[in-house]
Amino acid sequence: MPRLTIVVLFVLGISLLAAEAPAQRGRRGGFYRIAPRIVPEGTYDGSFRFCRISFRNSPEGDGDGWYVDYPRADENLSIRLAELTKAPVSHDPEGTPLHVVFPLTDPELFNCGFVMMTEPGGSLFDEDEARQLHTYLMKGGFLWADDFWGHYAFEWWSGQIGKALPHAEFPIFDVPLDHPIFHTLFNIKEIPQIPNIGLWVRAQLTSERGDDSAVPHFRGINDSKGRLIVVMTHNTDFGDAYERESESPDYFQRFSVPGYAIGIDVVLYAMTH
Repeated sequence: MPRLTIVVLFVLGISLLAAEAPAQRGRRGGFYRIAPRIVPEGTYDGSFRFCRISFRNSPEGDGDGWYVDYPRADENLSIRLAELTKAPVSHDPEGTPLHVVFPLTDPELFNCGFVMMTEPGGSLFDEDEARQLHTYLMKGGFLWADDFWGHYAFEWWSGQIGKALPHAEFPIFDVPLDHPIFHTLFNIKEIPQIPNIGLWVRAQLTSERGDDSAVPHFRGINDSKGRLIVVMTHNTDFGDAYERESESPDYFQRFSVPGYAIGIDVVLYAMTH
């Protein structure tokens, strides 16, 4: 085979691999990525700021990574929190709500009363990360893990959070609708299944994995005093309800409105309990 033909085929093959990459998002496997620390100096003033955890993504897990829905979900939930409550929210000089990203081992973790992880079904904690997460939660911190779908992703995440909070001492349970977290400001009557906006606009479906993710769950972990310290929204995607709120009036009414009601309840609970 002529050398030029080999080169052309090689380039074409690389292009096809790149084109296929988005289609593999959300399936088992993935790439292994760590985010840079994104914390503007001198920005912590004691007011609320959205704190996002970056993490390594295991090729054996099931998730796209820490950066899904970033940064618009972080900004938009902060905007709605400021609009609908009296909670003080930090802003930059241009008026954008402050939000930060860092790994679990960063000391900045302890300046956040609330932290969020997106697509935790692909996360991979090492010993230091698990130890610091345990310390943070025992000191009064709060973690929300959102947007992971199907049984495999849940089992993988269960194994990772179990490194920080062993299940024998800190069991995972389904949070009942009469729990105080659902009544801090808005009274929640059901857990919505929120799909990514593309699935809804394209096919009017809410379950991203068919029968394997048909039922949305709001699960949690308590500390020894019965305080909810971790919540997990499984088979639903609150982050997209925040990130994509302006792209479809129908999607906004169906999913962003109930998504914000629960999101604000969660943040207020985390900051007051």
